[in-house]
Amino acid sequence: MALKINYDSPVALKNFLDERGMAMQKKFGQNFLINSQARKLLVDSLKVDENTTVWEVGPGLGCMTSEIVERGGKLTAFEIDRGFAGVLKEIFDGNQNFSLVEGDVLKTWKNYYKENGLPDRFFGNLPYNVAAAIVADMISEGVRFPRAVITVQKEVAMRMAAKPGTEDYSSFSVLCQWAYDISNITDLSGGCFWPKPNVESRSVLMVKKENFPCCKEPKTFMKVLRAIFMQRRKTIKNNLNSITNSSEETEAILSKANIDFSIRAEKLDIEQILRLSDVYFDFYSQEK
Repeated sequence: MALKINYDSPVALKNFLDERGMAMQKKFGQNFLINSQARKLLVDSLKVDENTTVWEVGPGLGCMTSEIVERGGKLTAFEIDRGFAGVLKEIFDGNQNFSLVEGDVLKTWKNYYKENGLPDRFFGNLPYNVAAAIVADMISEGVRFPRAVITVQKEVAMRMAAKPGTEDYSSFSVLCQWAYDISNITDLSGGCFWPKPNVESRSVLMVKKENFPCCKEPKTFMKVLRAIFMQRRKTIKNNLNSITNSSEETEAILSKANIDFSIRAEKLDIEQILRLSDVYFDFYSQEK
């Protein structure tokens, strides 16, 4: 590498940024993982070897990027911060296993995917304010990675893995568990990062489900999913009314799906929601 940075030292990182007139930008949720053991654990969990293709979101100054590239991974980094992007170009100058996509990943990933296809792995210490949006956007577009390791705010990770009937269970929980088998890798305290965040983080392993999508029409499933969780305090009948032609049709669909009219969506498991989606799809397909 053309440029070396001490990723374990907050003092060294601060001095590096100061020397270049750079500053951390709170709006981008920037925090560097300074715990070297944690970095190794996360890349070990990603299972990268020579020629494994990887997307990394939010590489920052490249602490995780370096670990992945050194193991032979062919990595594409998505970085929104122009200053960090410039540093990454210096660090990996001439390295054929590194490429950079500058800009907001939510605006750039789709075109890159269309031009380059799906990578073997997805990785990221995702910005807290957009982590759920990134994950949901990719699943909603039908993009699932064979294996992904992400670090997010612990509350987001809890929502991803939440079970029916719990406070954290939501449409986001269903969406994540519909697409992936999700397990926890490790919790990371604020002290593992610089600057130290005010929240605890959790690293999550996501493995693509082979038995997918388990429904007749994925777009219909997502439409039904959004509708029934629209207002958590309302019954499933009241929420489903928003995408049917009448209350009578809603009742007919729920009856066919064997779902109680008065139940709330947070009580339903994925299999029940998939069944409801298929009944809804069949009901309105017959009208065409």
